[in-house]
Amino acid sequence: MSRIGRMPIAIPAGVTVDVAENNKITVKGPKGSLVRVLPTEMQINVEGSEVVVTRPNDLKKMKSLHGLTRTLVSNMVIGVTEGYQKTLEINGVGYRAAKAGKDLTLTLGYSHPVVMTDPEGLESVLEGQNKIIVKGIDKEKVGQYAAEIRAKRAPEPYKGKGIKYSDEVIRRKVGKTGKK
Repeated sequence: MSRIGRMPIAIPAGVTVDVAENNKITVKGPKGSLVRVLPTEMQINVEGSEVVVTRPNDLKKMKSLHGLTRTLVSNMVIGVTEGYQKTLEINGVGYRAAKAGKDLTLTLGYSHPVVMTDPEGLESVLEGQNKIIVKGIDKEKVGQYAAEIRAKRAPEPYKGKGIKYSDEVIRRKVGKTGKK
C-alpha cells in the first residue's frame, strides 16, 4: 500500500467535504471553497470526520494515483482552513515593487515597468519595497503565480540580482579574473 495514500485525512471543525459523481470533490471552509475533479478510478469516502482514499487494484498507475489523489484532497482541506503563501524577495540596486489595487508594478531594470494583475482568488501583499507575499487557498495557483512573478527577472549567479523565493539558495559563481 502507498504510505501516503492510505493515511486518512482529518476534517477540521467548520470544514465540509462533499464527493459527487465522477469524483468531483467540493471542500468548503472558513477561507472559501475549492472544487476539483479527481481521477475516477480512486474511491473517495467520507467516514465521520475523515476522508479515506482507496485504490481498486495494485497496477503501477493506480499506485501512483493513490498518493496523488490523497495529497490533492489534503491540500484542499489545508487551503480552506489555513491558506497557502509564498514569499519572494527582490534583490538588486533600483529593483523594487509597488502595489496599486490589484496591480503589482515591478521595476526590474528594464526600460519599462512590469505590471502584473493578481489572478482571481489570489492576493499579493508587499512588505517594504522588496518583499512580495502571494496568498491564496489553492496551493497550485499560489505556486504558479509566484513562479510567474519570479520569471520576470530570475536571479542571476554573479551578483544575485533578481527575484528569488525567500527560502531559495542562489548558487553563486566567481566573476572574471584580470590578466596577470
